[in-house]
Amino acid sequence: MVSQNKKKIVIEATLDNLGKVNDFVEDFLKEKECSPKVRMQMEVVVEEIFTNIANYAYGDDVGQVTIEGSLEDDAAKFRLKFMDHGVPYNPLKQPEPDITTGADERTVGGLGIFLVKKSVDDISYQHEDGQNILTIVKVI
Repeated sequence: MVSQNKKKIVIEATLDNLGKVNDFVEDFLKEKECSPKVRMQMEVVVEEIFTNIANYAYGDDVGQVTIEGSLEDDAAKFRLKFMDHGVPYNPLKQPEPDITTGADERTVGGLGIFLVKKSVDDISYQHEDGQNILTIVKVI
Protein backbone atom coordinates (compact mmCIF):
# COMPACT_ATOMS: atom_id res chain seq x y z
CA MET A 1 0.00 0.00 0.00
CA VAL A 2 1.88 3.00 -1.29
CA SER A 3 0.29 6.36 -0.60
CA GLN A 4 0.93 8.69 -3.52
CA ASN A 5 -1.13 11.62 -2.50
CA LYS A 6 -2.37 12.38 1.01
CA LYS A 7 -4.31 15.42 2.18
CA LYS A 8 -6.44 16.28 5.16
CA ILE A 9 -8.96 18.86 6.19
CA VAL A 10 -10.08 19.74 9.72
CA ILE A 11 -13.49 21.34 9.71
CA GLU A 12 -16.43 22.05 12.02
CA ALA A 13 -19.05 19.32 11.85
CA THR A 14 -21.90 21.49 10.57
CA LEU A 15 -24.14 20.96 7.57
CA ASP A 16 -22.95 24.33 6.24
CA ASN A 17 -19.55 22.72 5.61
CA LEU A 18 -20.79 19.82 3.47
CA GLY A 19 -19.90 21.70 0.28
CA LYS A 20 -16.31 22.20 1.48
CA VAL A 21 -16.02 18.49 2.28
CA ASN A 22 -17.39 17.57 -1.15
CA ASP A 23 -14.87 19.94 -2.77
CA PHE A 24 -12.04 18.33 -0.78
CA VAL A 25 -13.02 14.87 -2.03
CA GLU A 26 -13.68 16.08 -5.57
CA ASP A 27 -10.09 17.38 -5.77
CA PHE A 28 -8.83 13.80 -5.47
CA LEU A 29 -11.29 12.47 -8.02
CA LYS A 30 -10.49 15.22 -10.55
CA GLU A 31 -6.79 14.36 -10.41
CA LYS A 32 -7.59 10.75 -11.22
CA GLU A 33 -10.23 11.63 -13.84
CA CYS A 34 -12.73 9.22 -12.31
CA SER A 35 -15.86 8.14 -14.10
CA PRO A 36 -19.07 10.07 -13.41
CA LYS A 37 -20.44 6.92 -11.70
CA VAL A 38 -17.55 6.81 -9.19
CA ARG A 39 -17.83 10.54 -8.55
CA MET A 40 -21.56 10.27 -7.91
CA GLN A 41 -21.10 7.27 -5.61
CA MET A 42 -18.46 9.11 -3.60
CA GLU A 43 -20.65 12.21 -3.35
CA VAL A 44 -23.46 10.11 -1.84
CA VAL A 45 -21.00 8.40 0.53
CA VAL A 46 -19.46 11.66 1.71
CA GLU A 47 -22.84 13.33 2.14
CA GLU A 48 -24.20 10.43 4.19
CA ILE A 49 -21.18 10.08 6.49
CA PHE A 50 -20.54 13.79 7.03
CA THR A 51 -24.23 14.57 7.57
CA ASN A 52 -24.48 11.85 10.21
CA ILE A 53 -21.44 13.23 12.03
CA ALA A 54 -22.77 16.80 11.82
CA ASN A 55 -26.23 15.80 13.05
CA TYR A 56 -25.40 13.24 15.76
CA ALA A 57 -21.76 13.07 16.87
CA TYR A 58 -21.73 16.07 19.19
CA GLY A 59 -25.35 16.37 20.31
CA ASP A 60 -26.25 20.06 20.60
CA ASP A 61 -22.58 21.10 20.54
CA VAL A 62 -20.41 21.62 17.48
CA GLY A 63 -17.21 19.66 17.20
CA GLN A 64 -14.54 19.09 14.62
CA VAL A 65 -14.12 16.42 11.97
CA THR A 66 -10.80 15.50 10.46
CA ILE A 67 -11.08 14.04 6.99
CA GLU A 68 -8.03 12.45 5.50
CA GLY A 69 -7.89 11.30 1.90
CA SER A 70 -5.22 9.42 0.01
CA LEU A 71 -4.69 7.76 -3.33
CA GLU A 72 -2.99 4.39 -3.00
CA ASP A 73 -1.70 1.48 -5.08
CA ASP A 74 -0.62 3.67 -7.98
CA ALA A 75 -3.78 5.74 -7.52
CA ALA A 76 -6.06 2.76 -8.12
CA LYS A 77 -7.63 3.10 -4.65
CA PHE A 78 -9.06 6.11 -2.88
CA ARG A 79 -9.00 5.87 0.92
CA LEU A 80 -11.03 8.31 2.96
CA LYS A 81 -11.03 8.54 6.77
CA PHE A 82 -13.57 10.45 8.83
CA MET A 83 -12.39 11.11 12.39
CA ASP A 84 -14.35 12.82 15.15
CA HIS A 85 -14.32 13.01 18.94
CA GLY A 86 -18.08 12.70 19.26
CA VAL A 87 -20.17 10.04 20.94
CA PRO A 88 -18.74 6.58 20.18
CA TYR A 89 -20.88 5.14 17.40
CA ASN A 90 -20.25 2.29 14.98
CA PRO A 91 -22.65 2.71 12.04
CA LEU A 92 -21.60 -0.69 10.69
CA LYS A 93 -23.40 -2.40 13.56
CA GLN A 94 -26.75 -1.06 12.39
CA PRO A 95 -29.10 -3.82 11.21
CA GLU A 96 -29.59 -4.02 7.46
CA PRO A 97 -32.82 -2.26 6.44
CA ASP A 98 -35.61 -4.33 4.95
CA ILE A 99 -35.54 -3.03 1.40
CA THR A 100 -38.33 -5.37 0.33
CA THR A 101 -40.98 -3.31 2.14
CA GLY A 102 -42.47 -0.10 0.84
CA ALA A 103 -41.15 3.26 2.00
CA ASP A 104 -44.27 3.83 4.15
CA GLU A 105 -43.79 0.55 6.01
CA ARG A 106 -40.02 0.72 6.49
CA THR A 107 -38.60 1.89 9.82
CA VAL A 108 -36.64 5.13 9.73
CA GLY A 109 -32.85 4.90 9.61
CA GLY A 110 -30.24 2.53 8.30
CA LEU A 111 -30.77 3.11 4.59
CA GLY A 112 -27.95 5.66 4.28
CA ILE A 113 -25.22 3.44 5.71
CA PHE A 114 -26.65 0.55 3.63
CA LEU A 115 -26.10 2.67 0.48
CA VAL A 116 -22.62 3.62 1.66
CA LYS A 117 -21.68 -0.06 2.13
CA LYS A 118 -22.97 -0.88 -1.36
CA SER A 119 -21.04 2.01 -2.93
CA VAL A 120 -17.55 1.29 -1.56
CA ASP A 121 -15.15 -1.62 -1.76
CA ASP A 122 -14.22 -1.66 1.91
CA ILE A 123 -15.46 0.08 5.04
CA SER A 124 -14.27 -0.21 8.63
CA TYR A 125 -14.85 1.46 11.97
CA GLN A 126 -12.69 1.75 15.05
CA HIS A 127 -12.79 3.78 18.22
CA GLU A 128 -9.31 4.77 19.42
CA ASP A 129 -8.15 7.36 21.93
CA GLY A 130 -11.67 8.79 22.26
CA GLN A 131 -12.03 9.12 18.53
CA ASN A 132 -14.45 7.57 16.02
CA ILE A 133 -12.60 6.55 12.85
CA LEU A 134 -14.63 5.46 9.83
CA THR A 135 -12.48 4.44 6.86
CA ILE A 136 -13.76 3.74 3.40
CA VAL A 137 -11.87 2.47 0.37
CA LYS A 138 -13.08 2.83 -3.20
CA VAL A 139 -11.31 1.25 -6.16
CA ILE A 140 -11.20 3.94 -8.82
